[in-house]
Amino acid sequence: MKKVKAGKRLFNYALTQRKTIIIALIMLSIAVAAELTGPFIAKRMIDNHILGIEKTWIASEEAGKDRVLYQGTYYIREDRAENIQLEEEETARILQVGREYYFVPSDISFDGERKVSNGELVITRGEQQASYEAELLTNSELITFYQPEVKYIIYLVALYFGLLVVASFFQYGQSYYLQTSANRIIQKMREDVFGQIQQLPIQYFDHLPAGKVVSRITNDTETIKELYVTVLATFFSGLIYITGIYIALFLLDAKLAAICLLLIPILIVWFILYRRYASVYNHKIRALLSDINGNINESIQGMTIIQAFRRQKKAKQEFETWNEEHFSYQNKLLSLNALTSHNLVGVLRNIAFVVVIWYFGGASLGIGSMISLGVLYAFVDYLGRMFGPITGMVNQLANLEQARVSAVRVFELMDEAGVKVADEKYPRYEGNVSFESVSFGYKEDEYVLKDISFDAKKGETVALVGHTGSGKSSIMNLLFRFYDIEKGKILIDGEDIQQLSKQAIRQHMGIVLQDPFLFSGTIASNVSLEDPSIAMDKVKKALEDVGAMDFISALPKGLEEPVIEKGSTLSSGQRQLISFARALAFDPAILILDEATASIDTETEAVIQKALEVLKKGRTTFIIAHRLSTIKNADQILVLDRGEIVERGNHAELMKLKGRYYQMYELQQGSKGLAG
Repeated sequence: MKKVKAGKRLFNYALTQRKTIIIALIMLSIAVAAELTGPFIAKRMIDNHILGIEKTWIASEEAGKDRVLYQGTYYIREDRAENIQLEEEETARILQVGREYYFVPSDISFDGERKVSNGELVITRGEQQASYEAELLTNSELITFYQPEVKYIIYLVALYFGLLVVASFFQYGQSYYLQTSANRIIQKMREDVFGQIQQLPIQYFDHLPAGKVVSRITNDTETIKELYVTVLATFFSGLIYITGIYIALFLLDAKLAAICLLLIPILIVWFILYRRYASVYNHKIRALLSDINGNINESIQGMTIIQAFRRQKKAKQEFETWNEEHFSYQNKLLSLNALTSHNLVGVLRNIAFVVVIWYFGGASLGIGSMISLGVLYAFVDYLGRMFGPITGMVNQLANLEQARVSAVRVFELMDEAGVKVADEKYPRYEGNVSFESVSFGYKEDEYVLKDISFDAKKGETVALVGHTGSGKSSIMNLLFRFYDIEKGKILIDGEDIQQLSKQAIRQHMGIVLQDPFLFSGTIASNVSLEDPSIAMDKVKKALEDVGAMDFISALPKGLEEPVIEKGSTLSSGQRQLISFARALAFDPAILILDEATASIDTETEAVIQKALEVLKKGRTTFIIAHRLSTIKNADQILVLDRGEIVERGNHAELMKLKGRYYQMYELQQGSKGLAG
């Protein structure tokens, strides 16, 4: 089978919701931009307003905005002074020494290590030293110098709070839209998978248990849903977040930001190595989960046999074997995740912080290259924030790999060759059926039908009899085109059925099985199968014609009586009568009765025989029967043995022949006599 390109297919599914996803990503980008503005605001608050008090102050004789009165003179910070020439006015500095602040009535030529002794401030940098007159500021005087900064700090705090509100709003929006689009994508995927199942040939289900099919539709698609809801949202937001952080880091310090870029190739290599090992475990885990589902489904279906033959312990042991193996591989995956997730992120975070401390520490010691505290704070803040999305992405690697494996399994099912369901209306055919030298085998070169030829005219009843494995049901499977023939031809009204679509052939065929299948719903819905062309009057008449209304009238809700899974609250005879009514309501040209009376008691059989006569009227009918007494009136009886027709004729002709049919009939009659 051609390898499924799961990634491309998942992307194509995502494109079905591209408008919603684009809106979500735009909202995510706005939210990230708003949130990442925070450290820049903090940097400005620290450098310009908290530490900004140490900037040069210019004396002024006039009061005004941002001016501070100290010892009878107004002062304004140099960066806020307008139309004041520095050389014409007196300058001053406020410098922090330890926990105290000092007023220096002049500018300083350089900055460095500060000490105060006897009202004198000494600044030392290397071999340079300078002394300045200094006055200790009281708390109230210090607060006076800080007073102009309060409004700016309040403004920045309000701006930061406003940006957080904006970020929260857009975070909610992107989460809502991403999850909505993810649910829509999975809804479409499940519809496509279920639609594909309707198109698959019957032989596909011969090799894949129902539990495994269910696992692919439910468990695997649910895992893929996590990809769109959680994994992609985490990776999208993480990538946008990291991109935004790197932009901010380059704005703060390009050299150190370039060093931090080394994290990217490390993460990429890490992701590749993780996928290589996790893929093996995830494939095995998903396969084992399918096996477990298949085992559970089989156990539930066969619970009667399990309990009747006291096989509970054996069934439990089989389940525990699957479960233990599943547990073993889950543990291996958990070990891999534990080894590579938080541990590696922690190591990378610590290395990054060591680099930052080394870099900024070295820079602060260099002459004339001191880094501001605001820049240091912002850089450390951004670096700390960057490992949040990295951790998130690493923690989603397991889900990403599980989703990828599940996608491969789902797309393998969707890539199986199927037949597109057509809505074409095909005119009702007469019902003349011809088999011309038909040979067929379920396995290559192992024929179960060999050179079968016969004709069934419109309105005739043809009975197929023979021991188990003689090929009776295979003939019906070929007529319905559940399987296609290998040699010969099957004609309906002279037209080769291979040239018709399967839906066209089956449009005017009906079938009643030995164990009739009823769907969850009501009795009425099981007759009409929700076909809008079959009105309630037609449903009621079909049930009356087959003699089913006697027991239905006694039910509390009549035609609307609920039918639970497989109709388990109804008797075999009641279920059979409902399936007869279903076939009658659809008015088929060709009717197939596959051992329809095999499991019915004698009293019910009499009712069903009457129903059969109603059902067969005007139709070409094929009956597969073990009870030969039910086919005595058949127009033609075909006796099969090992895939070949060994006798043919009506009941009287075959009894005269005294061959295989005669022996089978006499044996059944003798058994009845002995039983009586």
